[in-house]
Amino acid sequence: MCRHLAHVGEAVPLGRFLVEPPHGLYRQSWAPRHQRHGTVNADGFGIGWYADGDPVPARYRRAGPIWADQSFADLARVVRTTALLAAVRDATLAGADAEAAAAPFAADRWLFSHNGAVPGWPGPLAAVARTLPSEALLSLEARTDSALVWALVLARLRGGDEPAQALADTVLEVAAAAPGARLNLLLTDGSGITATAWGDTLWYRIEPGRRTVVASEPYDDDPLWREVPDRTLVVASRTDVLLTPLKDLTEDLVPAPSEEPRR
Repeated sequence: MCRHLAHVGEAVPLGRFLVEPPHGLYRQSWAPRHQRHGTVNADGFGIGWYADGDPVPARYRRAGPIWADQSFADLARVVRTTALLAAVRDATLAGADAEAAAAPFAADRWLFSHNGAVPGWPGPLAAVARTLPSEALLSLEARTDSALVWALVLARLRGGDEPAQALADTVLEVAAAAPGARLNLLLTDGSGITATAWGDTLWYRIEPGRRTVVASEPYDDDPLWREVPDRTLVVASRTDVLLTPLKDLTEDLVPAPSEEPRR
């Protein structure tokens, strides 16, 4: 379900990552190479980016496929940014909430995307949802599993958690309530990227001194790309990527043996 990408680094046009590469997100909307669930991502798309001097990101989202949007090519050509998060969507329930359900979701300085699905939605997450304050539930952008997962992450961020802790705890909470959930999450504040690989593909590449990209799949065949192991937390800056295994919930919720973080 879905493909997404985040970048931090030198200022470049949006199209540098989304349109120009031979297997960019634009092409992944109809011909992904590594997607494990679904084949066409035509149920909406969105791009979020940051302008110089403004910590609050802008967004451009649509309910239809990215290739059908006649304004997107101009936007991608001229808008430059040092950080972006973009996604193309394959909806769990076709037509649900239209544009409002398209990632990235946003609040404060954050952009967020969920690649995956919660089986049996919304039933398995009813108890989890009750942990949120009523105003958080009433302000959900869409009636989807992704919007609720974002509300859980945002509540932790606003409660003081670091991004890595907020994502890891949310993944473990949702996976415990809904075994089989696929929870590849992607989060940025414009200066760093935090992500999880849980049930679908995730890759990253570092161009030293220039940029870091974290994506569902490579947009070209450059050997700089590295695949992230499943059930892994990713914390990335412009110059570095840290990988840390997430606790394995398949073994009766017993914590996995302690491991040193890997680079």
